[in-house]
Amino acid sequence: MAGEQEPHFDLGLRGKVAIVTGSGGGIGRAIALRLAEAGANIVVVDRIAERCDEVRDRLAELEVEAACYSGDVVDAAFTNDLVDKVYSQFGRIDILVNNAGGVSRRRFLDQHAGNWRKLMDLNLGSVFSLTSAVVPYMIRGGAGGAIVNVSSIEASRAAPNYAVYGACKAGVENFTRSAALEFAEHGIRVNAIAPDYTVTPGTRGNISGPVDPESWFQPDEAHFEAVARRIPLGRPGIDSECGDAAAFLCSDMSRYVTGMVMPVDGGTWASSGWLRNSKGEWTLDGRG
Repeated sequence: MAGEQEPHFDLGLRGKVAIVTGSGGGIGRAIALRLAEAGANIVVVDRIAERCDEVRDRLAELEVEAACYSGDVVDAAFTNDLVDKVYSQFGRIDILVNNAGGVSRRRFLDQHAGNWRKLMDLNLGSVFSLTSAVVPYMIRGGAGGAIVNVSSIEASRAAPNYAVYGACKAGVENFTRSAALEFAEHGIRVNAIAPDYTVTPGTRGNISGPVDPESWFQPDEAHFEAVARRIPLGRPGIDSECGDAAAFLCSDMSRYVTGMVMPVDGGTWASSGWLRNSKGEWTLDGRG
């Protein structure tokens, strides 16, 4: 009807403080911006300083408070110092998003212990480190909190050539459920999102330096046809869609949700190997 206002949902995030790791680009950046749009103050953490600066400038446009720290979340000394500084600056920590991670395609037998350790420290160890540093401050605040871990579809299916990464993400999901139980008495909720193929700087070849979409390689038509065959919704994910899911899990709208892993994958996990054939029909071998 004329004159009616658009419905407005208050996510209960205004004034809260969120630490988002790996938030200089891709999914982490999208989560940081979504939380900021809902009124949260954001702590940007990324190993690439130029990316931190870009996101901080974007957050200034959203008129929220922002802090920016460039460093390696694998370094426990860095993460502990980071969390102490954030609490000193803001006097509270309400949200932690463990997004930092990394992956490379390599057969397991072509790797050595150094490769395993690097992946384990980045994808799993950093989750332990940040959570261990943040939760005592959440408990001290007495108002509970929300932790969102960024997992992957590879945590719940076989991942040839990504075996160590998949194992790490499976560990993240188990830790999510276990931590949800341990922290529940303090009103701290712990959940995870599990994306599949999402368009990010990393998936388009922009793995270092400032985020520059003009430098990204552009897949050919065959690539998109293959994606449409294996993803039920027929396209890659968009980083802001992960941002939406994470914002929900951080918000009052999910205040009775904890220990959950939410696929953000266009239905890929549900399809479990079913593929569209050339006629658009679902089959197990893609033929017909």
